[in-house]
Amino acid sequence: MSISGKKILVAVSGGIAAYKIHFLVRELIKKEAEVQVIMSPETEHFVTKLSLSTLSKKPVYSEFYSENGTWNSHVEMALWADIILIAPCTANTLAKMIHGICDNLLIATYMSAKCPVFIAPAMDLDMYQHPSTKNNLEMAEDFGHIVIPAESGELASGLFGQGRMAEPETIIKTIESFFDLNSKKSLAGKTVLITAGPTYEAIDPVRFIGNHSSGKMGYSLAEEAAKRGAKVILISGPSSLKTTNENIDIHRITSANEMYEKVFEFYRTSDIAIASAAVADYAPKVAATEKIKKNDDTLTIELVKNPDILKAMGEQKTHQILAGFALETNNEEENAKAKLEKKNLDLIILNSLRDEGAGFKNDTNKIKIFTRTEKLEFGLKSKEDVAKDILDCIENQILK
Repeated sequence: MSISGKKILVAVSGGIAAYKIHFLVRELIKKEAEVQVIMSPETEHFVTKLSLSTLSKKPVYSEFYSENGTWNSHVEMALWADIILIAPCTANTLAKMIHGICDNLLIATYMSAKCPVFIAPAMDLDMYQHPSTKNNLEMAEDFGHIVIPAESGELASGLFGQGRMAEPETIIKTIESFFDLNSKKSLAGKTVLITAGPTYEAIDPVRFIGNHSSGKMGYSLAEEAAKRGAKVILISGPSSLKTTNENIDIHRITSANEMYEKVFEFYRTSDIAIASAAVADYAPKVAATEKIKKNDDTLTIELVKNPDILKAMGEQKTHQILAGFALETNNEEENAKAKLEKKNLDLIILNSLRDEGAGFKNDTNKIKIFTRTEKLEFGLKSKEDVAKDILDCIENQILK
């Protein structure tokens, strides 16, 4: 994930919005960032060092000297950080930052920083709209800092308007986007072929055989591969999902046979292929040209086997890295590893319908990845983060 391993210095100033920092720090730690919290002396009126230290797993500092006399070096902390996040940033702290009034550990650390600085302002409506605040925020941006605008809503004073600190989710997405844009394009020059969604096999003009796949996993993979600089060929079965990423060339199909034809239009020139589509195994031998009338108590439909797209990809593999998915309900690991061998894959991603929050339609997934030599296991995550784990595995384990 984009902030995994990043060193984030969270500087908390003394406003009521400081209570949100607990949620922010917890989420940063969940995303495997390394977090150091410092605070202005006034912040201790709103939150405790103990609670933030427990969540960040590091001591929290607000003074230049600890109680035992140890010097808390603002220079070392500033140079340690990959980014500094000042949240909430009160009008007072903002003014000190802009005009160089260095009277506490937070400001001294800020003024020693050489890394990017993010500011999440929080104050009452009239304070946020005051010309001095607007001027200070504009100057902060002139300094090169990234301002995460305050949101509108009910404020501590009882007024309603702009001034609420951005929600932790918004702050984290802003930080992730920053690292994504500034990260090395690790898949630049690569073509990634991805299949997504279900296939629909026609019974008659209005009915079909299909499944519950939404395409969310495949589309998340496509978006993440594009972020990493790849040219993405996305072959999508019926799905309501869309993409506006100019690096994603989307081809919409309906049936398994259509997907087969489209895959092998692009497979030969692809560097990486990820088959995440839930392709129907069988299709009606004959699709009626007119709607079948409900005349009888029973209806028999003869089914024939669809082409095994993934197996054919494995058989025709030359230089491609090939990944497949296995959705299992029993003997999950054994079945996944057998599929890895049988279909000549480089890795297979296993998810189980036994895991709550995994599988079709959900925004989350829980996976295990098997390569020829390793097994990697992950907890329940958003499909966006699962896509990052899969592509990290392809880059780290395969593209060495």
